Order: sequence, then structure tokens, then C-alpha cells
Amino acid sequence: MLIKLIILLFLLTILYSLASSFFFLVKDKGQGDRTVQRLTWRVGLSLVLFLLLWGAHSLGWIEPNSGPVKPPVKSEASG
Repeated sequence: MLIKLIILLFLLTILYSLASSFFFLVKDKGQGDRTVQRLTWRVGLSLVLFLLLWGAHSLGWIEPNSGPVKPPVKSEASG
């Protein structure tokens, strides 16, 4: 449960960073470097989240819900 909370916090932080970069893009009218700093943070957080998910899966802390969905097999008796 803790790992799910950490993942959720990362996703919310990434969304906040994306929204704040858009805000600074509009407010600064393309001047300044606050937009680039926020987008850099977003990319960095996304990379850390990916590595966290990969590591948690490798350690067995999280598992996928199910495999790929397979179409039903038609039996010969049903026609």
C-alpha cells in the first residue's frame, strides 16, 4: 500500500510541475527560464518514477494485475 501512495504522490507532483510550467509559460510570455526549470523537474520526476516502478517490479513489491487478454477459443462441439 505504501508503494501505491508513493506512486500517486509522484504522479500528482508531476502534474503540478506540468501545470506550473504552463502557467509560467503564459505569465512570462516566453521570457525567463522558469518554464524550462519546471519542465526539467517534470522530466526528472518521470524518470525517477519509471526507475521506481521498474525496481519495485524487479523486487516483487508490485505485480501486474493480469496478462494480455486472449480471445475465447471456439470449441468444435459448439459449431
